[in-house]
Amino acid sequence: MGEGRGVGKGRRGLLATVLLLGTPVLAAEPAPDAEAWQPEVDASQPEVDTARPEEVAALTPDELDAPTPSPVEAPTSAQVEVPKPAKAKEPKPKREEPLSEGGEGTSANAEEQPGLRVVPFGRVFARVSADEREQYARSLSIASARVGLAASLPHLEAEVTADLSSKSLLKDAFVRVADGKKRLRLYGGQFKAPFLARELESAWRLPVIRRGLVADYLEDTHNLGGRRMGLMGEVSLKEAWKLKVSGGVFQGTKDDDTGIRASEDAALRASVRPFKALTLGASTYFAQAFEGARTYALAADAVLRLGGLAVTGEYVNGHLPTGPFAAQMGLASYTLPLPLVEGLALQPVAGAEMMQLMGPLKARGYAFVGGFNVLYSEHFKAQLQAEHALRPGDEAAGFEYSLQLATRF
Repeated sequence: MGEGRGVGKGRRGLLATVLLLGTPVLAAEPAPDAEAWQPEVDASQPEVDTARPEEVAALTPDELDAPTPSPVEAPTSAQVEVPKPAKAKEPKPKREEPLSEGGEGTSANAEEQPGLRVVPFGRVFARVSADEREQYARSLSIASARVGLAASLPHLEAEVTADLSSKSLLKDAFVRVADGKKRLRLYGGQFKAPFLARELESAWRLPVIRRGLVADYLEDTHNLGGRRMGLMGEVSLKEAWKLKVSGGVFQGTKDDDTGIRASEDAALRASVRPFKALTLGASTYFAQAFEGARTYALAADAVLRLGGLAVTGEYVNGHLPTGPFAAQMGLASYTLPLPLVEGLALQPVAGAEMMQLMGPLKARGYAFVGGFNVLYSEHFKAQLQAEHALRPGDEAAGFEYSLQLATRF
């Protein structure tokens, strides 16, 4: 009984305290099985944070009427920045092989340049030299003053070139017919016979001022190769190591004393490119090919290009009216771009040649050349070189110093 009255007094005291303070107290205990009646939450729907009563009371009527934004709003098409498609670069016209020996007359791909296209071109080589064998007497000359026109159609190309500084004014005058893929070509007219890589190289691209004593001796003295009237066919197979085979029949040499022209000559050249940096070739020339070919030459050549480095080598042997002969040629150059001016480059060059006559008339010749070239763009170069040589007919070896300024357009 005492405990019951004590408990009742405690409860009445607590109630009186609450009434005096005026603070309502809610004492609600959670039901033991509250989890059983809670609604299920769809995991696929975003969770919405319910505002507390005091936060709702703080909202203005305008804000209450405003639609409730969704937690994650999808951006509209105006808000999404669509990247602009990259502008496709227009393909540059593919350049065909140069028609002219100097590389100035070049035709464009027929697919990129439809219709007739005519390109004028030219070049000028101005040279000054001093030779020890002539007491270093200075010699000024225009080594080349070439002008020409190159015309092209989808399957037909032609060129006419004249050198105003040469005794023989006409240099190249030919027509070239090709199929659509440029695999088969037929040349007719006057052009270089496919013999001797040093002779076929463009004078503009050749890093030395002169072609050298071997090329001069075989072509000028014994009429092997060079420019001639003729008919030539060419086959190019890019899928087979870029195989190229050129062969033709050319007009024979004219005797200066009698004026009688010899029977036709024949020339053949084949080259492959097993690697991007390496080109291998072989060529041959037969004088009076249909009458026994008593004068002939065989040559093998290789070209290695690694970046700015270019190394070429060629070996030649055969039979001349003076008897058997052999010759070797080597040339190396390195093109070093200079950061001072865009398009400016320095090109040191060094080369060597040797030739042996092994018939009844035994003789030998050699030449060592060195120097450097200053190149600017594709249209100007200055060459300063020195050569120590014993040429056929010289009594003793001597030095020759040469400076050449060259431009093309």
